[in-house]
Amino acid sequence: MKSPLSHKPKAATPAGPGPLASFIRFVILGGGTGILASLAVPLLAMAMPWAASNAVITIVSTLLCTELHARYTFARGRGARWREHWQSAGTATAAYLTTSLAIWALHLIQPCPGMLTEQTVYLSASALAGTARYLTLRLYVFTTRRTARTAPPVRHQQTPTEPVLAA
Repeated sequence: MKSPLSHKPKAATPAGPGPLASFIRFVILGGGTGILASLAVPLLAMAMPWAASNAVITIVSTLLCTELHARYTFARGRGARWREHWQSAGTATAAYLTTSLAIWALHLIQPCPGMLTEQTVYLSASALAGTARYLTLRLYVFTTRRTARTAPPVRHQQTPTEPVLAA
């Protein structure tokens, strides 16, 4: 007879890749999508205003990137759900605001910075925001841990100790 204490609950999903492997995937997939998006914006801008083109490509590339991160970066074994799309979009918005704030602060400190200084500030802020975005996605949005709040209760089948008589 097996002891009910020896029951080990199964994990919700298999463990994903390690932190370094998923970070490398995050950089490659996110960077690759960013490069493709930067090429698509001017092409689409031939058919519509640039701001509209940028908005459309940003939305499409964020959706695509979230799907890629769900399937490959964090190896969820499935595509992203709507909650994950919204949370990922929130992290992308925070990253955008971080880089914009960094450039705005640079222009307050130095009204006419050179291109090299501007690019250094932008890329530094982008790296910081990207790292924070990766950590948020890995530890919160695409986490594989199960919490007590989301884990189903463990039920043990008990066999009756007395026979049941049927009529």
